[in-house]
Amino acid sequence: MIYIVGIAGSPRVNGNTEILLSEALKVAAMDGARTELIRLAGKEIKPCDACFSCGETGECRIKDDFQGIFEKMVKADGIILASPVYFGSATPQIKALIDRAALVSRARGDVFENKVGGPLVVARRAGQNFTLAQLLFFFLQQGMIIPSSTYWNIAFGTERGDVMKDEEGLRTTKDFAKKMVWLIKRIKGLE
Repeated sequence: MIYIVGIAGSPRVNGNTEILLSEALKVAAMDGARTELIRLAGKEIKPCDACFSCGETGECRIKDDFQGIFEKMVKADGIILASPVYFGSATPQIKALIDRAALVSRARGDVFENKVGGPLVVARRAGQNFTLAQLLFFFLQQGMIIPSSTYWNIAFGTERGDVMKDEEGLRTTKDFAKKMVWLIKRIKGLE
């Protein structure tokens, strides 16, 4: 069975980002994936301080909630990173996670290479393209395979639950999740 982790980078529990990510994970589960939603809300993930000690040890020296999340990312066949737009970019929580994950992955011999992954972004009004690019760059820099969809993986909403009114955003998200499962199955020879 394939395993997909979805990481909600919003500091809000049950907000639009988590709602959109949950929709993607539901579709993935219906297509046969085991899924897990990881909330960064309430977790402590400090920013990378560029000490580069992970290059020698394969571990991040900063002790917080990063390590457990990183290990789930390593075990996963697919990774979805979801973030709301905060002042035109991804949240500090998800940025800290991907900055540290990228360095530790490299230190361990590129553990994310050839995994499947992709972003989801929720915007109120603007900033979505830059945020999408920030998250995409993580997947590209790590040598991961990014499934497409029918449009960019973006949905709009302001108040909690508004993303459920964005029909195109929901359809794009669900198509992305289906493509992710299909691609992982192909890569693993399960289809």
